[in-house]
Amino acid sequence: MSTTTDRRALVIGASRGLGLVLADELARRHWHVIATARRGGGELHARADAWKGRLEVESLEMTSSEQLAALRERLDGRRLDLLFVNAAINLDNQPIGEVPTDVFTEVMVTNALSPLRVLEALRGLVVPGGTVAVMSSSQGSISRNTEGGYELYRASKSALNQLMRSYAARHAGDGQTKLLIDPGHNRTELGGPDAPLAPEESIPAVVDVLEAQAGAPGLQFLDLHGETVPW
Repeated sequence: MSTTTDRRALVIGASRGLGLVLADELARRHWHVIATARRGGGELHARADAWKGRLEVESLEMTSSEQLAALRERLDGRRLDLLFVNAAINLDNQPIGEVPTDVFTEVMVTNALSPLRVLEALRGLVVPGGTVAVMSSSQGSISRNTEGGYELYRASKSALNQLMRSYAARHAGDGQTKLLIDPGHNRTELGGPDAPLAPEESIPAVVDVLEAQAGAPGLQFLDLHGETVPW
């Protein structure tokens, strides 16, 4: 792990919402941050300008294998203490039997398949003792699903968690900390305007967890308070 003043992070999916606040919070704590967005301009670029070199912006459509390979090539030779994948969509809240196949596919590819493709493509940039983390959700917890609702979103996050467990098993000896993070229910485009948390409240707590867990072995599924979320 790098020294406190030389820590390096890559945040995938930082153009808005939780990812944007995460990139900003890491920069505020003196991390050097590379953050990705699908398109140029916007708030992420404005914050990068404000941080004067501490925050870089890269272009990435996470679901594109070609763009992911190009990003890996551009970052060749860089070394990371933290790789954090933040990406999720929710396109349909109907019972699963009423969800169109194309919508099911898009949500699963975005929320479950693509984050693991990112980890596989970029994990070689992460130093031994570094951290690979993915933004999950307590809605991906099977044991906590007692009320139903949001069936496709829940299923995509459960699939993400299962794939992350397989990833952790395959790479158990790489010396990297592996985390699934539940940031709580936030007021974002995904979480809606009535959610109880603002990203500016939850994300500093999430970064506290990331920093506290650095170097810890194995895979953990933790909430923003560092408490274990049941599978």
